[in-house]
Amino acid sequence: MELKDAKVIITGGTSGIGYAAASALKQQGAEVLICGTNENKVNKVTKELGVYGIKADVTEEKEVIALFEYAKEKMGTINVLINNAGIGKFTPLISTTATDFQRVWEVNVKGFFLAGREAAKYFIESQNGNIINIGSTAALRGYANGSSYVASKFAVSGLTECWRAELRPYNVRVMQINPSEVITEFLLKEGLEVKNETQKLKPTEIAHVIVNMLTMRNIGFIPDASVWATNPW
Repeated sequence: MELKDAKVIITGGTSGIGYAAASALKQQGAEVLICGTNENKVNKVTKELGVYGIKADVTEEKEVIALFEYAKEKMGTINVLINNAGIGKFTPLISTTATDFQRVWEVNVKGFFLAGREAAKYFIESQNGNIINIGSTAALRGYANGSSYVASKFAVSGLTECWRAELRPYNVRVMQINPSEVITEFLLKEGLEVKNETQKLKPTEIAHVIVNMLTMRNIGFIPDASVWATNPW
């Protein structure tokens, strides 16, 4: 697609991958609307990047519906959803609480589902659209202390597969990006130790992949892309 024609919603757009994607797409001529749960951060980003923004919690159905209504009001239509909002908890199985497990799934799976469902309504009607789900290499293989996060990202892959099968007849491209470790606030919030930061992926690398996925001519699409740091050690 031509990015000058793109009308993009990015969930979790106030930092990290979402912020970098919003910046890159805006620079390429797209209209972009970001959402986040912190209104001050949303307002700050809209001013910095010149994009639209709204406070919205993707786990709340009414707020997701309002997000799409606001996007249509501001941009006239919607033809790209980047499902990016996500959280993680990394604790041993025996220390993982049901509350933490459920919260990760609420954001990472239910949030993707709600936004994907609302996007599909617009895309089916217009017979055109693009969904990019931000997964993780954790969607490909599990690891110790990752029960809630890894399981949620495997579920994202399941959603991607189902939507792709359902929406291809309507000319909707459903894609997934699986980054390895990316240096963002996400890691810091969870208190995870970051080593060799200069050799790790940054949000701009993932934004680069998003731009390239979208700019492929609509006759084709890239179903999945895994992104690894070349030498993170």
